[in-house]
Parts: sequence; C-alpha cells; structure tokens
Amino acid sequence: MSDSVVLQSIRDLLNGRDISFREVHHEPTLTSENAARARGEELRIGGKALLIKGGDEYRLFVLPADRKIDSAAIRRELNLRKLRFANRDELMELTGLVPGSVPPFGRPIFPFELFVDSGIRENERIAFNAGSLTDSIVMPVRDYLCVSCPSKIFAFSSVGRSE
Repeated sequence: MSDSVVLQSIRDLLNGRDISFREVHHEPTLTSENAARARGEELRIGGKALLIKGGDEYRLFVLPADRKIDSAAIRRELNLRKLRFANRDELMELTGLVPGSVPPFGRPIFPFELFVDSGIRENERIAFNAGSLTDSIVMPVRDYLCVSCPSKIFAFSSVGRSE
C-alpha cells in the first residue's frame, strides 16, 4: 500500500465516522522528537506504532512516543515466548511503508491485530505519522480508541525512550 493510499484510507475512515481531526504537512521527520516539533505537540501526544512478530503473527502495538516498549509485559499478557520487531524489509513488504511512517491502525487500514498501551489514555490527543514521514494527523484519543478498535488495551510501556 502506498503512503498516499494509507493517508487517504485514514481520511476516509475518520470522515466516514464523522470524526474531527487535524492534518499537518511538515518536513520529513525521522524521530519522534522531530515529529512532535513539526506538529507543534508535546512528545507524549505522539502515538508510536510498532509492528512486532510474536509466534507466527505480526501484531501492531501503539504506545506514547515518550515511552519505551516493555516486551516482557507483552509476552506475559499474550502468552508469547519470543518477540521481535519487524525489520525494514518486512515492514515494507507488509505495509508498503518505511519505519516511522506506520499509523496506529490495524484493521481496516492494515491486516494486523491492534494493541494499545494504556498510557495513551492519559492524553487528550494522539498525533501520528499517517503513512509518510511528512504527513501527520492529530485527533482526540477517545475518537482514536473508538475508531481503531484495539483488540486489547493494557500496560506495555515504561517511562524512558528508545527509538
């Protein structure tokens, strides 16, 4: 799926549900910190989407951008022995996107089960790259949680960052 198709799919999903959102077109951002600056939002507002393989399945995990993933918490909660991040080639093959551009949506945008860190609920808004490193969307968290339909919301992050 191309970056413009992903962006349009998100627009269609949100408009179809009459959800208000703000689009921000900005210079390419390679880090969560740069993206936050370009959007004019605090780092914690960012929703970091990580594609992770556990067992034979890829799943999408979303956490606040100012936190790091706690893989032990995910393994415990989902009863998995091993986890690993999708590599750049797998990410491109499965999503058509480069690292840092994956939006925090599973179905119907991407065919992955979606899990959201409970820390997302601490913010009023969520901001995320929407299929490219130059296009972001900012929207209310309550609307994001409603439209994204996560399989489960649980704590799988800790304070501190890892890019």
